[in-house]
Amino acid sequence: MSSLVRAPPLLFPATARHTATVIFIHGLGDTGHGWASAVENWRRRQRLDEVKFILPHAPNIPITCNGGFRMPGWYDIHTIDGNVESLRKHEDEPGIRLSQAYFHDLIQKEIDAGIPSDRIVIGGFSQGGAMSLFAGLTAKVKLAGIVALSSYLLLSLKFADIVAEAGNVNKDTPIFMAHGDLDRVVHTELGKKSYQMLKELGYNAELKIYEGMQHSACLEELDDIEAFLKERLPPLGGNDGDGKPEL
Repeated sequence: MSSLVRAPPLLFPATARHTATVIFIHGLGDTGHGWASAVENWRRRQRLDEVKFILPHAPNIPITCNGGFRMPGWYDIHTIDGNVESLRKHEDEPGIRLSQAYFHDLIQKEIDAGIPSDRIVIGGFSQGGAMSLFAGLTAKVKLAGIVALSSYLLLSLKFADIVAEAGNVNKDTPIFMAHGDLDRVVHTELGKKSYQMLKELGYNAELKIYEGMQHSACLEELDDIEAFLKERLPPLGGNDGDGKPEL
């Protein structure tokens, strides 16, 4: 898997001076384009003008629960059957670690470009939300926040040891978790268990359950994400001196 071919992420430059970045990670079988409409909606409201959005594309990898056929994925999944424990069995740690390194590299590139780590949020949906939790909480730099939608905690049986080895820099970083109460793909109970585990480990997590929502997103949830991003990445004001947005 070290020879994976990765397409460049989909980028939405800040419309004002670039002072913050959101990396948002799609789920299994999707691409970064799947969340482009949500980003475009947030940009139209002009509440996150200083934020650059990065929407990565997962490489095509064999997925066991898809009969071994290739599809966009951040790591292999053995079974998706609605069982609360199925996703936690036979976890693809090498694949998870490879994606973790990729997201840490995206974070570092933003830092190298002049964006402070505490002006960076990482988030995602489903498999992407699981990766945002894992990559965000194991990052060795302090982030502004983490968003995990319809997702769960990866490598949960050894997670406490993993974050301790990484330095646990983001122990108090705000985490916004969200789940539909009718989710039978990443079961709602698994989302709740993941939230409870994070709270027991002392993390600054909140979980919101959306009534009537399945394994998807809804307008109320998207509004709540926007509010979280606005709170964590408030505008700093100013521009780049020539009236043009920075990339």
